[in-house]
Amino acid sequence: MEGTISDKDKIAPAYINMENPQYIEIDNLYYGGLIVVNYYREQTDILLKTLIETNINMNLSIFYEKKDSYKTIKDLTYHIGNVGVELKESNPNRQDIDIAAFAYNDAKYIRKEIQVNNEDIYFLYIYITIYAETIKELEYYLNKIEGITQSKGMQTRRSNFRQEETFIGCLPIMENPFIIKEVAKRNILTSGLIATYPFISSSIFDEDGIFIGTNIYNNSLVFIDRYDTNQYKNANICIFGTSGAGKSFYTKLLILRYKLLGIRQYIIDPEREYSNLCEKLRGTQIRIGPNSDTYINILDIRKESIEEGESGYLATKIGKLIGFFNLVFGELNEEEKAIIEEKLIETYKMKKITFDDDSLYKVNDEKILGKEFKTSTDMPLLEDLYYVLGKDHKTKKFKIKLIPFVKGSMKFFNHYTNIELNKDLIIADVYDLGEENLKYGMYLFTDIFWDKIKENREEKKAIYLDEIWRLIGVTSNKEVASFIYKIFKTIRKYGGSSVAITQDISDIFSLEDGIYGKSILNNSSIKTFFALEEENIKILSEFTNLSEKEKVEIKSLKRGECLMFVGENHILTKIESSDLEREIIEGDKNEKNNDCY
Repeated sequence: MEGTISDKDKIAPAYINMENPQYIEIDNLYYGGLIVVNYYREQTDILLKTLIETNINMNLSIFYEKKDSYKTIKDLTYHIGNVGVELKESNPNRQDIDIAAFAYNDAKYIRKEIQVNNEDIYFLYIYITIYAETIKELEYYLNKIEGITQSKGMQTRRSNFRQEETFIGCLPIMENPFIIKEVAKRNILTSGLIATYPFISSSIFDEDGIFIGTNIYNNSLVFIDRYDTNQYKNANICIFGTSGAGKSFYTKLLILRYKLLGIRQYIIDPEREYSNLCEKLRGTQIRIGPNSDTYINILDIRKESIEEGESGYLATKIGKLIGFFNLVFGELNEEEKAIIEEKLIETYKMKKITFDDDSLYKVNDEKILGKEFKTSTDMPLLEDLYYVLGKDHKTKKFKIKLIPFVKGSMKFFNHYTNIELNKDLIIADVYDLGEENLKYGMYLFTDIFWDKIKENREEKKAIYLDEIWRLIGVTSNKEVASFIYKIFKTIRKYGGSSVAITQDISDIFSLEDGIYGKSILNNSSIKTFFALEEENIKILSEFTNLSEKEKVEIKSLKRGECLMFVGENHILTKIESSDLEREIIEGDKNEKNNDCY
């Protein structure tokens, strides 16, 4: 029959049992109350922060009652006068003489703050209700909260025989039961209210962000939109952690979730970790090495290497090539750089490519045909540079060092490019290059991906540099490290995000006293630290504002847990994934990874 069930009936519990004075039982849950009855006379910390950041189920209620300042001053003056006379006339050996003196001084202080500093006075009431599924669990939580409050200078009393009133006081109905008010009431000045500020739990919930995980302390959800330029200065990320700490899984999770949003992503994979993910997400995997049949010409000049309206194709390319040849020839001095540049100009001139940008377009009868940009087959190869270097006795030593790239084990670098890079997800697999030669492949793909990043400023994209220490560490050089730093510094204006991933903390700070590693760290709005060894934590603390507590936390993190610096927020996070995501990322361990390209 209509009207027999009210809204109140719909939200009312099935039963309430208040027979036991130590707790209330409501719908198979047990509730126990605590009343804060006293505080330290002076507080220098946020009282409730530690309570709120626990993962214990609780309701916390704070009431403030503003008092009449005129009446308060009148009462205080009367009290000060009486106590002052009593102190003068009393026996100094009285047992309560110190307590009376404290009360006298406190009263004078409060009166001064109200009269001189225009502070208001309030009555403060704090109630806590904890709930659990069993009585044993409830007792455990009550003891834990009592310990926390005591450590913060708060004295609590259990609400035995007053459980109902405390429970009502913690409901969102703004009722402060009279029967427990006198127990909880303590006065506080306006400046002291800061210590009771409740909205201090570290949480990140960006409106258009992707789900990262949960706050370890309070289980709040962590959503981050790294492309939110209003909130973060850039979309760059640093991911540091020891082997097995969870950084690779987290990186793959980011790639998977951003792929669903249609964001272009380019990954440099030196350890062949992303093959399965590439296959599942139908991306393009490019492998270069002795047994590969895909090639990229390091001397290619691509149309997207400079933006529309800009000029200087050859000059831009030579600058990048100097970095590459620093890797091949060893650290070049300024004279050697000038000589190499001269030979590069001569090499490109053989293909009719000069500093005139029009030379990069195909011509017929001295006219540019529809501004058709030259293809890879119109570019020189390393072999062309090899012969140019051989013509001059000053550069024969460089010719010798190019032999492996032209005729030897790495002659796959001496081919025209035969791949297209149009997919939303491209993974560059350089594993087959071997430990000593990985840096060449990593630099090659970084150059290509950087050009792709600059294609369209309006389009969101990301580049992931796994084992970045190879490019900015002591095994690299200043030109290459400067190029990587430039990417991190300027990628924001192209709508992009750079992601630095490494487990070798010491190596990324090994070149030039760590200036490149520090610069990349400082140019990353989001920093993610998984578990690290003591030595790495010590190094990291020299370049970041890690607190002593955070150093301990990083060392004790479990697999899949991390400390995140997101803008100004520092938050301990547990990375979360669904079963489907885990299956996509980890795949079948017995299944062979197929080539994606």
